[in-house]
Amino acid sequence: MKTAQVQISSGGITIKTIDFEKYLHEYDNTSGLYPAALQKLGKKYHDKGYLTREELYDLAHLNSTLSSYHVKRNPEDRVEKVTEAAYRLEDEFCQLALFISLKGIGTPTASAILTALDDSRHAVIDTRVWATLWRLGYFQQEKEKFNPEDYLTMIKIIRKMAEQTRFTTPEIGYALFAYDTVHREGTLH
Repeated sequence: MKTAQVQISSGGITIKTIDFEKYLHEYDNTSGLYPAALQKLGKKYHDKGYLTREELYDLAHLNSTLSSYHVKRNPEDRVEKVTEAAYRLEDEFCQLALFISLKGIGTPTASAILTALDDSRHAVIDTRVWATLWRLGYFQQEKEKFNPEDYLTMIKIIRKMAEQTRFTTPEIGYALFAYDTVHREGTLH
């Protein structure tokens, strides 16, 4: 498949991108999560400094309706302690590692939690975002399972794209998701 690319050069580094504005408009036609609902849950998290098991379930369900039910298998006090500890941390890898220690939370859902907490620095990532970055030549192969290190690799690219455009970090993520939805041939998994 041929990928339309825009190249932005900054300080000798070429950033390959897509038409973010076009694909942000397409995002509403996808099965992606609802950014406004994510922000609302993020506000609850900030207000208390932790999430209840039900709030974590709601957030996980926004991101993955298939695996979110596992969140309810976590003890309530564990969810509150883990999300409180992660809230107090500055290190993104450590935050991700704590979140994914909970049942039903993988790296993509953990990225949604980080985005809910700070949508100026984070983006929701998943198979579709990776696939678009792969099509742009950032990765050697497609991938369906992610770990915290993968998130850090993707978010570095996404932040660079945001720096070079008028779009926010989460908007870049949503556009990358929509691009794959529009251009994917065959099934997702």
